[in-house]
Amino acid sequence: MNELNGYDFEDLRPGMSAQFAKTITEADILLFAGASGDFNAVHINEQFAQTTPFKGRIAHGMLTASIISAAIAGRLPGPGTIYLGQNLRFKAPVRPGDTVQAEVTVKELIHDKRRVVLSTVCTVGGKVVIEGDAVVMPTTCRDRVVADAACAVSKA
Repeated sequence: MNELNGYDFEDLRPGMSAQFAKTITEADILLFAGASGDFNAVHINEQFAQTTPFKGRIAHGMLTASIISAAIAGRLPGPGTIYLGQNLRFKAPVRPGDTVQAEVTVKELIHDKRRVVLSTVCTVGGKVVIEGDAVVMPTTCRDRVVADAACAVSKA
């Protein structure tokens, strides 16, 4: 683990995983609608949403997917990681008040490009609501400006 409480590329191994959980609130949905411009009635109008196959309001899919971003940026690989791509498959709706747990797992290390492929899964109460994979570029001790004893040893 580096001084940012994340993992440099050199620290990562296939199979490493981390989680982040967040309860989706009414405020989250309304603020996301305002920030994104997505005012789809299925997200903000309960009366309309009752007439849909969901029988009630659901959170924006991309709001739910943002929990994956929090797991990547805050847990694995962690701070300083650059998000390069994400594939998502939406499997089930998320409703206001649901707690979404995102889990990211290192699937592959691409050494020549310093890239990491992550498996990404979001669940609510154990049920998969989103699955996919991401490609990220984590920090590396070789590029760090600050002195790091472990990195200095690996450069020798």
